[in-house]
Amino acid sequence: MSVQDTHDIHAIHDIRAFNRFYTNVIGALDYGRHLYAPYTLTESRVLYELAHSSRIDAADLRTELSLDAGYLSRILNKFEQDGLVERSASETDPRRRRISLTPRGREAAELLDERARESVGSLLGTVRPGDRPRLAEAMRTIRTLLGDQPSPNPEEVVLREPGPGDLGWIVQRNAALYAAEYDWNTDYEGLVARIVADFAQDHDPHLERVWIAELAGRPVGCVMCVRDEAPATARLRLLLVEPDARGLGIGDRLVEAVIDFARGVGYRELVLWTNDVLSAARRIYQRHGFALVTEQAHRSFGKDLTGQDWRLDLHGSGD
Repeated sequence: MSVQDTHDIHAIHDIRAFNRFYTNVIGALDYGRHLYAPYTLTESRVLYELAHSSRIDAADLRTELSLDAGYLSRILNKFEQDGLVERSASETDPRRRRISLTPRGREAAELLDERARESVGSLLGTVRPGDRPRLAEAMRTIRTLLGDQPSPNPEEVVLREPGPGDLGWIVQRNAALYAAEYDWNTDYEGLVARIVADFAQDHDPHLERVWIAELAGRPVGCVMCVRDEAPATARLRLLLVEPDARGLGIGDRLVEAVIDFARGVGYRELVLWTNDVLSAARRIYQRHGFALVTEQAHRSFGKDLTGQDWRLDLHGSGD
């Protein structure tokens, strides 16, 4: 048996174990069978989709919820009889019928949504506050890897300056991601918080800058360019890309933005410090001409690591 076969067997076992566990969690969320009453789970899903889509027809619902056409038709007929939905001609295709919630249907959907929020909130209350970001990140990772989200378009990513709350987001996401992916402890969060606080309290906007990568209205990446202690030297810090946004070239674009900015304002060198376990980030730095200068073993963030100093000559670099 190959190593891959062994890994697959373990993965199958873990997925089945998770499925059994999560089935019990779902049962706990609906303890007493009141969460969806007087509707079934599938009927509640249909109401949810209708409440969160401005224009939708039966074909859209079948695709979104993977429902049998006959079963969905019976649900919609029942909803129409109960005054929850109404159907009208589609503005784009006369062969289709647009389905929308009536005021009564929207009230029913809002009640179900409120019950769901309260139930999930109660479940989240059993999780330590420090572990909640890790839980949410793990769930997003599962959804991404199993194809729940449509593939984003790299052209939809926008690099912008930080707005209110974005600096706090940088601290929170760095802490959560590195805890989830590398099991780093809160020492790393403290380091990031100090870096961000120093920038917020005292930075030269002509020589220092932060970029936020935004996709579909939410931040998915960041990087900083700050002055270094050495003369005419800038330092790249806190490069991060959300797991569900990786593979879109965001890391490269963020690093390019730092290089262009640093060169444009007259810095002669760009330096950074990272750790050898961050292999994806290292490959980005190498693609953009950074050279490894020194390595040193250290104990930080609860782990034995190898720190690395990288350098890019901006004066002689033409990339």
